[in-house]
Amino acid sequence: MHGLINRAIQRFAEDAHGAAVWRAAAAEAQPGLAGFEAMLSYDDALTGAVLAALSRHTGLPEPLLLEDLGTYLVRHPATETVRRLLRFGGESYVEFLQSLDELPDRAGLAVPDLRLPALELRDLGPGAFLLAAAPGWPGFGHVLVGLLRAMADDYGALALVTLLDDGSAGARLSIRVADAAHAEGRRFELAARLPQEGVPP
Repeated sequence: MHGLINRAIQRFAEDAHGAAVWRAAAAEAQPGLAGFEAMLSYDDALTGAVLAALSRHTGLPEPLLLEDLGTYLVRHPATETVRRLLRFGGESYVEFLQSLDELPDRAGLAVPDLRLPALELRDLGPGAFLLAAAPGWPGFGHVLVGLLRAMADDYGALALVTLLDDGSAGARLSIRVADAAHAEGRRFELAARLPQEGVPP
């Protein structure tokens, strides 16, 4: 697994559950493991062991832990770059959904050796979509659930996101957008704001 993914799991554990929980889970997963380097690669089995240990130390079932990770990637200030990458997909939640097919390529432009599972969105009619994720990352469907729900809130949309299955054949999610403009979304500017003279960034 790419170190950037493992590093995101570590940051999530530290920010959401505390450094002590992360240290205990890391030591259980692999004695001597202090943390991950973002630009290195690690055995997939180690990522699985870390997630299993985090589940035990937080008391959360692993699927729920992964959903929380997806939410964290959108909402936490430490992951604003991920939110920006996602918001580049469109000005509305529906436009964002329609751009998900391009997300693995956009992520690859930002981090050339990062390979996200391919995504395919099917439009089933007014407000109804089916998202399929290729196999390769166990639990990725649960991460997508948290991420897509958080993005709906980010855009101010009212949406129901349901995981249909997540197994060796990949993941499938049902997305129903009841109201694309249900509430005011979080502020987002396409261009990053530059600090003004005399005003700290």
